[in-house]
Amino acid sequence: MQSTRTISSPVQRDGGLGEREGARPIVHVLADSSDKLSAVCSILEARFTVAGERLDTEAKLSQVPSAIVVRAELRDVDNIAAIKKRASTLAKAKKRIFLLEHSSHVSISQAYALGATLVLSGMVNRARLLAALSDPAKPLPVSSGDQAQLDNAVETAATAMASMFTAVALGQPLDVDCARQAGRQIADHITEHGLSEWLVTVRRHHEGTYQHCLLVTGVAIDFGLSLGVGKSDLERLYSAAMFHDIGKAQIPLAILDKPGRLDAEERALIETHPAAGYEFLKAHHRISPEILDAVRHHHEYLDGSGYPDGLCAENIGDIVRLLTISDIFAALIEHRHYKPTMPRAEAYDILCGMSGKLEKALVRSFKQVALTR
Repeated sequence: MQSTRTISSPVQRDGGLGEREGARPIVHVLADSSDKLSAVCSILEARFTVAGERLDTEAKLSQVPSAIVVRAELRDVDNIAAIKKRASTLAKAKKRIFLLEHSSHVSISQAYALGATLVLSGMVNRARLLAALSDPAKPLPVSSGDQAQLDNAVETAATAMASMFTAVALGQPLDVDCARQAGRQIADHITEHGLSEWLVTVRRHHEGTYQHCLLVTGVAIDFGLSLGVGKSDLERLYSAAMFHDIGKAQIPLAILDKPGRLDAEERALIETHPAAGYEFLKAHHRISPEILDAVRHHHEYLDGSGYPDGLCAENIGDIVRLLTISDIFAALIEHRHYKPTMPRAEAYDILCGMSGKLEKALVRSFKQVALTR
């Protein structure tokens, strides 16, 4: 059975993706059951012109929407096949939001492989979905060509990230070349266009652990560029940033994305991720000792209060010191649906207050990355 919300009036397009000023944006909804389809459509129809279709019917929706919302169980191979049949339509939408009720790293990775620009996990939340479909203001004007290039860089990096997490979760071989290529693409874009656009685009398209890893990579690259590091050191830095949280693939998403404070047992589980990532990566002979060191020790502090090994200053390498500052800063400014995004100046003040834990000279050098670059 097909369920479709009738489009009441013709809408003129801007390049096939936008709507005429004053017209309501068009959103397509795809779901694997009538109940799911109806629930999502009812949330959206007050603000959008909505057309809905079940995945087990013939694809008939022909207009190009500004967004597509998919609510389906991605452990079902028939659902995956049905979504792939609609791949050309999905690719034309600026936003492709997948709603996953029973989420796992594998399901989230599958969603990004199918073209998602954002994955929302857990029970469908009206406020989160509407916020995801709204267009946040961009801090800098970006030409359509540059924005398309940036969106592509973000999606390439997110796909590589998803692939890495899937490999860890399933114990499969890691595609090291794919991760490095994604890191190189991020570095090329930030070298040419700067950091701010990257941060905004990542926060618009992704959330949770993937968002954090992409933010850390961008911040670390810009930090390295600001310090004038050489090409080989920059490659080691962005590779370490791409890989640094890979051990989190073994931690339940309910803990990783928990709103509010973790209890002692949950915190202890989170703190296993650097060693877990190191253990997984050390079996790959093409990952250098410097990168392995950064993955294991990016939560170490100069005063010995970090984890997992309680290293002190003389035992903490340069790449680790850069990555740790980038990691903390990215965690502070990332967007979470349960808390407002911290301004970059406030996040930098927190770094400055971590006396004895971070290298003062590097924190001072990081100021231009945090505030002005």
